[in-house]
Amino acid sequence: MKREEIVSLVARCQTAFDTLDADLIAAEHSESCVMDSPTAGGTVVGRAGILKVYDLWFQGFPDLVATPEELLIDGSRFSQSYMLTGTDTGGFLGLPATGKPFRVPMVWLCEVGDGKIVRSRPVYDFSSVLIQIGLLK
Repeated sequence: MKREEIVSLVARCQTAFDTLDADLIAAEHSESCVMDSPTAGGTVVGRAGILKVYDLWFQGFPDLVATPEELLIDGSRFSQSYMLTGTDTGGFLGLPATGKPFRVPMVWLCEVGDGKIVRSRPVYDFSSVLIQIGLLK
C-alpha cells in the first residue's frame, strides 16, 4: 500500500472510533486479521473476534475517546500513538459499571495488506485501566 492509502485507512479507523462504530472499524481489518489484545487475554484471529474486542470497549466506555498523536508509516506497517480516555458507565468486561474514569497512553502497531489491516497490536497498560476504574487494586 502507498503511504496515502495507509493515511486514509487510519483516518477511516479514527472516524469509526470517534463514532464508537465497532462494525465499521472491524470492517477495516481483513477476514483473517490477527490481533494481539490484552482485552481478549491473548490473540484474536478473524474479523468477528476483533469486532467483539471493540464492542467490549465501546459498550463499557460510551464516552471513549482516542486522541491521535503521532503516526509513523514504514512500508506496509504503521504505528499510531493515542491518549485513551473514558468512563466506566457501561460496565467493562460484563462487570457492573464503576462510574470511574481512566486515562492511558496507547500505541497501535499494525501491518496492512490488500487495503486492510492484517495484523493489529494495541499496546497499553491494561492493568492501569483496571486499577483506574476500580476493578483492580
